[in-house]
Amino acid sequence: MERKVVVAGWGQITQPKELNKTPQKPMGLMTQASQKAAQIMASGKVLTKLDGIMVVRTLSHHYTSPAKQLAQKLGATPKFTHVSGIGGNSPQTLINIAAGMIARNELDSVLIAGAEAYVQRNKNSKKVESALFRGIPEDYSGDDLIGSTSLENTHGIEHPMQGFPLFETALWAASGLDLKTYLEKIGRMWSEFSKRAINHPYSWSKTLRTPEEIITPGPANRPVAFPYTKFMNSFVTVDQGAAIILMSEKKAKKYSRKDSQTVYFLGGGYAVDRQRFMVEKSDFTSSPPLKAAVEKALARSRMPLEKLDCFDLYSCFPCAVSIAKKMIGIADNDPRPLTLTGGLGFFGGPGNNYSLHGVATLAQEICLGKKSNGLVTALGWFMHKHAAGVYGSEPSTGELKDHDIRDQKNCYAGLDPVKIKDQVNGPGTIETYTIIYSMNQEPSYAVIYGKTLDNYRFIARTPNHPDIFKLLTSKNMVGQKVNIGFNSSQNINIADLV
Repeated sequence: MERKVVVAGWGQITQPKELNKTPQKPMGLMTQASQKAAQIMASGKVLTKLDGIMVVRTLSHHYTSPAKQLAQKLGATPKFTHVSGIGGNSPQTLINIAAGMIARNELDSVLIAGAEAYVQRNKNSKKVESALFRGIPEDYSGDDLIGSTSLENTHGIEHPMQGFPLFETALWAASGLDLKTYLEKIGRMWSEFSKRAINHPYSWSKTLRTPEEIITPGPANRPVAFPYTKFMNSFVTVDQGAAIILMSEKKAKKYSRKDSQTVYFLGGGYAVDRQRFMVEKSDFTSSPPLKAAVEKALARSRMPLEKLDCFDLYSCFPCAVSIAKKMIGIADNDPRPLTLTGGLGFFGGPGNNYSLHGVATLAQEICLGKKSNGLVTALGWFMHKHAAGVYGSEPSTGELKDHDIRDQKNCYAGLDPVKIKDQVNGPGTIETYTIIYSMNQEPSYAVIYGKTLDNYRFIARTPNHPDIFKLLTSKNMVGQKVNIGFNSSQNINIADLV
């Protein structure tokens, strides 16, 4: 008979920006979060008896063997340790793997922990615009360090804050709305996320943002990449940690409080896009692997979508939530919450580890009887890797024992990558675009993704002219014709609007 899997403990920690003591590094935050998870179980001894420890790879600080180092901090001697790769999907992916190992009786108890410490408290330190990978060594061997191609990098698309706006422009075009109306809709959704964050005990931001504040550029809310302002981006420079303890139901009963509701892991799913990079995607308004991961989780948990109480959708940018709603089938007027924390823009976006906070928060809600169940989604890079998990107060009749193995063997979803042409001369059609802004709030350059007449994907810059920037930000230019020429001296394609 298959063993049921329980979220037996959970803990979160947020290290405030203003401190009168030496700040903890990520390992210290992971240790504290793990201890909080043990406190939920009313047993400090549980940490010393762990069978497995899995760590979400830290991006702000490099550790050679973080899972083993955490075990040492906790006084544990686990027989299994593991460290994730790079990607926001990592926490839920680890949970899916750990649950499978517990269901198969390979392990009895697994701690999953992660943390980041990005806050620079030395006022003399130089501000780094993109410090996301400052803790990853130069000789890191994983190919998951790469989120974009050299062609994209050459044209100025490298980091999430530059790439995700391309999804949003395509969604704007699909909506048929004018820019003001479209942004107001997005602003209302994001304001609700902000409202959720101010009531969360571990959120980074405690300021309620109105829709107008979120979508209106200004000194405190500079434009980053069209159509996104600062308040529409993930808040990465945070100090936050989280941990959960998974156990077999039988093992958990030895430690559980008598008056608390049991939290079950009901089922998970994992899927990877065959179209790995932005330049390879055939549709900027959908995500087949996101749909596949959620459908797997729902089917395995025997939980119909309409029976779910709530969601914590991965929310690095508004487009990620909008595409998730579309892929899952959540209507705009659905009253169920889309986030339990406030999301990466307001709760905080600690590197790879955000969704572990989502799981910990959902577990707390279920334990207290505020929710009966919920779905957590997580994504890595530019909608490339996706994981989902369903949690609830009642055990499922579904099977967990080989779901993670099947997902690893057969993880790909969606179409093959589109054909790409690096150097283009001739006419083309715009599919999506963004404008990257400098720190002084002036447009730096515009990047267009489109198709040639013979159906090849191209990337191009536009001439850096104020009239072009004004045109691109006044009405949606998706579907418009351009003339493209390859500039050999700059090694980029230049697109002139027709």
